[in-house]
Amino acid sequence: MAGHFHINTPLLESTGMSKRMGTTVYIKMENSQPSGSFKIRGIGHLCQKLASQSKGVVCSSGGNAGMAAAYVARKMNVPATIIVPSSSPQLVVQRLRDQGATVKIVGKVWDDANTEALRLADIDGLTYVPPFDHPLLWEGHASVIAEVSSSLGPGVKPGAVVVSVGGGGLLCGVIQGLRSVGWTDVPVLAMETVGADCFNAAVKASKLVTLDDITSEAKCLGAKTVCQKAFDYSQSKEFNIISELVTDQQALNAVETFLDEERVLVEMACGAALAAVYSGLIHRLQSDGRLPDALGPVVVIVCGGSSVDMQQLSQLRQKLMG
Repeated sequence: MAGHFHINTPLLESTGMSKRMGTTVYIKMENSQPSGSFKIRGIGHLCQKLASQSKGVVCSSGGNAGMAAAYVARKMNVPATIIVPSSSPQLVVQRLRDQGATVKIVGKVWDDANTEALRLADIDGLTYVPPFDHPLLWEGHASVIAEVSSSLGPGVKPGAVVVSVGGGGLLCGVIQGLRSVGWTDVPVLAMETVGADCFNAAVKASKLVTLDDITSEAKCLGAKTVCQKAFDYSQSKEFNIISELVTDQQALNAVETFLDEERVLVEMACGAALAAVYSGLIHRLQSDGRLPDALGPVVVIVCGGSSVDMQQLSQLRQKLMG
């Protein structure tokens, strides 16, 4: 993929997950991207198209989008300003500065930071890099499914694809990727945590819903409103998107189990997808008849996460497990 900032990430078979599921489970290791998450696919693509002649980029982010924007900007020799909400861990702020970005802390949640990013783009003539709501982002993220298809090889189709949903950017990319490889009949399990569940709320209400607040510890899933496109896909007869929730405790448990079994540390937002397997949710969907009993290989997108370390993990454990 010459000219791209992202790498073709490994698709690994997870023995532990496969044993639990009774079917092969593959993990798509987006945590191994240079910026630590899948975000670099879409953000790299968008910046190549929009920011090559730019005075600089500005991005609002609770973590991963900012890391991707900062990394790409550094590679393009363009200044980056990243606006983060006060809920972002100090670790994230430091990592952004290590990438050479200017970091500003504004507001309590992502939505506040985003308002400031839009203002700066307007005043200073910077290229605004949205974290999840832009067609170029989805186009870039779609490459994740093209890679899965090529790794699985001809004639092998997943029984389901499991993905975490925050603002809906990765979900839109996955859907577009499925369409482009001819897998529109593959169910997509869209996972969120309770308290960061803007997609699930929209699906239940059959219209976009803005959450009052983000109460989940999965701060990187913390958009109050999912993007319109993700909601539109959920209403389309062309795709089978199953929206499900896990608790923060289940997501944290999944992060810890994944660390033990796969020796990889990911953040809570990613734990939401892993919990679909670890908490028995997929089995429940099978017994409810929403997924077939004989399920083809399950692909879990390990979306990654720059905003976690061992100290933060133990703080989360104290807070959630008591």
